[in-house]
Amino acid sequence: MSPPPYELYYWPSIQGRGEFVRLALEEAGAPYVDVARRPGGMKAMMEKMRGDARTPPVFAPPFLKHGDLVIAQTANILAYLAPRLKLVPRDDASRARALELQLTIADLVAEAHDAHHPIGVDLYYEDQRPAAKKRAAGFIASRIPKFLGYFESRLAHSGDYLLGAKLSYADLSVFQVVCGLSYAFPNGMAREAKRIPRLVALRDRVAERPRIAAYLASKRRIPFNEDGIFRHYPELDAKKPRRSRD
Repeated sequence: MSPPPYELYYWPSIQGRGEFVRLALEEAGAPYVDVARRPGGMKAMMEKMRGDARTPPVFAPPFLKHGDLVIAQTANILAYLAPRLKLVPRDDASRARALELQLTIADLVAEAHDAHHPIGVDLYYEDQRPAAKKRAAGFIASRIPKFLGYFESRLAHSGDYLLGAKLSYADLSVFQVVCGLSYAFPNGMAREAKRIPRLVALRDRVAERPRIAAYLASKRRIPFNEDGIFRHYPELDAKKPRRSRD
């Protein structure tokens, strides 16, 4: 008997944090079901979040069901999947480094979200535009260079991929981050690209992998939009960086 497919539970109309898991499953060619995108899927996801006699409740999507096991939190899901999908080396040191990178990516993703929702997630973007403009300016000027500069330095140390000669799930996640930031802040990222040639090359290398290229061209890949983490609001992406008052 073939192993049961993985069941991914995430919001059906955005890439969001679930996209990091999708990319790993797609690269591995693993059988999976994107549950909430199927008829009745949202109801199934909300019921599964509440838990039952066999599984505890889940705080928020994404979460993954594999057999009887339900796993939540993006980095935790990927740490579980990666050895099974051959997306991380077997040794403990490499697995620890991959998780370290993924947790750093989680920090970046949270800050990218807060660039357009700096006051509260329960408020519409339109209710916090002035604060978002200030937050995004700082994010573009200092936080994007800090995070991407770090990943660039890791590539300078390791080679073509973040863990060495072979692709890992951390590379797929960095690919998604670079694509997402380029969608949200095309002007800012155009300036930053000159300082991160290794990351740009990694992005292109990942995009050209056969299964990833097929996924990106398919309907399974949800387009970036203004409901997800990476949102493009032109007023938050100044063509010229703000000059320091120092």
